[in-house]
Order: sequence, then C-alpha cells, then structure tokens
Amino acid sequence: MRFLQILVTGLTVLMLSSCGYNKFQTADEQVKASWSEVVNQYQRRADLIPNLVNTVKGFAAQEKDVLLGVTNARAKVGSLQVSPEVLNNPEAFAKFQSAQGELSSALSRLLVVTENYPNLKSDALFRDLTSQLEGTENRITVARNRYIKDVQEYNVAVRSFPANLTAKIFGYDVKPNFTVENEKAISTAPDVNFNAAPAQPQSDAK
Repeated sequence: MRFLQILVTGLTVLMLSSCGYNKFQTADEQVKASWSEVVNQYQRRADLIPNLVNTVKGFAAQEKDVLLGVTNARAKVGSLQVSPEVLNNPEAFAKFQSAQGELSSALSRLLVVTENYPNLKSDALFRDLTSQLEGTENRITVARNRYIKDVQEYNVAVRSFPANLTAKIFGYDVKPNFTVENEKAISTAPDVNFNAAPAQPQSDAK
C-alpha cells in the first residue's frame, strides 16, 4: 500500500511537470513580481506629486486649474485597487492604465506651464523634484516593459497546445496587458528638461 501511494505520487508529479503545470507556476509568479515593480514605481511617482504641486503653487498659484488637474488625477490613481488580483480582471486593469495615463498627461501640462516661471525653474527644491521625477519615469518605463514581456510569454504558454489544457484545468487564464493605444500615452514621460529658455516669461506670483 505504501509503495502504491509513492508510485501514484511520483506519477502525479511527473504528469504535472510534463504537462506544463510547473511552468505556469513559475511564469505566474514572474508576472506578479513584474507587476509589483510596476506598481512600486508608479507609487514612487505619486509620492513625489504633493511636494511638486506645493512647490509650483508657491510660484504660480494662479495656475490653479492645472494644479487641481494633477491633484485630482493623483487621487483617482490612489483610489484604484492595484493588488495582483487586478491581473485577472481586464476591466480593473484597463481602469488602472487609463488613470495612470491621465496622471501622465496632467503632469505634462503642469511641466509645460512651469516654463513660464524662470524663478520656479531655478528653485533648488523644484529642480530636485523634477530630477527625481525624470528618474522615476525612466524606472516606470523599464518596469512596464519587463511586465509586458513577462505577460506575453505567460499568455503564449496559456494559449499553446497541449499546455493550454493544463491551463484550463488549473484556472490559468490569459492576463491583460498594456494596450497599444494606451501604451503610447503612458510610455511618454513628462518632459522635465528645463535647459531651454521659456518663450514668453511672465511675472512670478509668490
């Protein structure tokens, strides 16, 4: 009886290995790890925004619509669920990437506006914050590209025969990925290059 149990266990392990179960386990964990890095980098960006908004407000309080747009976009991002369960919910994933795209656009508008305030551009805190923002945008791009690659590999495995039979049995479904149209928006980092002189400087408001 003991021998039979060992034999059955051994055959089960062998079958799971040969049918791709272990591969799905590994690929699924890799996707989750990549997603966590994407979320971490987006959170890093979100954490920079309050100080950035407050700094800009000190020099350009009259740009309230632009400042409010960034604040609201950040609040919308913060209200969304970003746990690994999002990877199994295409609708929730689409809301997440859409919200991040809106925040990227709002930040771009804010940074364009700051071109009109030379005193702001020369402020040490502002320059430090925009330098951190630029670095974070680069990290977001790297993390997102890694996630896209890992999801593509996972989804190919889920769809491929005969591994797709194992995927159906154990509930491994295709995971959502960044869409082409949205990818263009969220992969365009806000321009934080302040070397060029502003076209029409205005008086700074303090």
